[in-house]
Amino acid sequence: MLRAALAFIVMALAARTAMAANDLTIEITKGNDQAIPIAVVPFKGEGTSPGTDVAQVVADDLEHSGRFDPIDRKDLISLPGAGDTLNYSDWKMINANYVVVGKMTPEGNGYKISFELHDVLGQKRVLGQYVSASRDQLRAGAHFIADQIYKKITDVRGAFSTQIAYVSATGTDQNMQFTLNVSDYDGYNARQVLSSNEPILSPAWSPDGKKLAYVSFEGGRPAIYVQQLTSGKRIKLTSFKGINGAPAWSPDGRRLAMSLSKSGHPEIYVMNLADRSLTRLTNSSAINTEPSWSPDGQHILFTSDRSGGPQLYEYTLGSGQVSRKTFTGPYNAGGHYSPDGKNIFMVTRDDSGYHVAKQSLENGRVTVLTKTRWDEAPTIAPNGTMVEYATQRGTQGVLGLVSDDGKAEFVIPSTKGNVREPAWSPFTD
Repeated sequence: MLRAALAFIVMALAARTAMAANDLTIEITKGNDQAIPIAVVPFKGEGTSPGTDVAQVVADDLEHSGRFDPIDRKDLISLPGAGDTLNYSDWKMINANYVVVGKMTPEGNGYKISFELHDVLGQKRVLGQYVSASRDQLRAGAHFIADQIYKKITDVRGAFSTQIAYVSATGTDQNMQFTLNVSDYDGYNARQVLSSNEPILSPAWSPDGKKLAYVSFEGGRPAIYVQQLTSGKRIKLTSFKGINGAPAWSPDGRRLAMSLSKSGHPEIYVMNLADRSLTRLTNSSAINTEPSWSPDGQHILFTSDRSGGPQLYEYTLGSGQVSRKTFTGPYNAGGHYSPDGKNIFMVTRDDSGYHVAKQSLENGRVTVLTKTRWDEAPTIAPNGTMVEYATQRGTQGVLGLVSDDGKAEFVIPSTKGNVREPAWSPFTD
């Protein structure tokens, strides 16, 4: 059986173990010893304590990218709240390349958060801004700050203000309750989008970040739905006999690729959302599933076992040409293009298990990013620098986070039960 192609069945069976939806907490499993040392000084506060350690959230975000190594607070030589009191020579002594300082001033029902980024080696301030945030939006404010710092140093847009969707459930055996959830990228501020007593699979964000497509088994068989996140309004797009799975939005948001078996074998189709007309792309006796659009909308990557085992193939729209993209190893599935279109991220199998890997589309080089044994459903940050995926920790299903070079790894366990099927949101502005 093709594990990738029948992911919805695997999920349905695996879901009969205990699962639960909760805020998630990232734990470090491997750091990057080549990351940039940065000191994020606790922000000076004024007035009542806000209850959220904004500076710590900023430091955590930067560390999760794999590009930065925040200096432990116990090793900070001083705790300035503004840059005019910085002595760059002192910070050189603890090998800090950059220093972040800030101050929180009460403002209405929240805070005005002023922050500065200083280049220690260049001995100058390189960034100074502020953001206003209500008390319940302080984490969002911290993610914004981390985004600005990340962009200034790396010249790449930060993705810390984005979100993930994921599936979880509560109960056991026949008393399962499945939920589709949306949270911050790091698992905090989780909220429920949908609840069902049947499995929910394959969430996929629309390009504008306002809708989710997903598969639900409510009604006794799989169907593809699209749901508005703000209103909760949803529509059923397909409920054909057999497989209705793996929805994937086109970059322009006008079409949805999917895997349907209404003609017998699972094939890749594209639905025009304006009139719900279907165009069949593949036609073979193999299993074809897990479509994913290229950033330019001209190609669709998909998993097929037409060569005898699951591998990734690319369909070119217009010409209808299909070409095989993966050749290393007996199993490559669940592929997604990087946002710049230069790489594909996927699940590959070797003697030690299933791992998240990256393959260059220019030279075909494959880099295995994770060392865990049961990885699946990789999803890429919209800036291409981090990959979130489902994996196992003992008997518990958890989410993993790895930098795109594999040098930093984290695990994001739920406080109760299992979580699966992550999907990273796009940039929305």
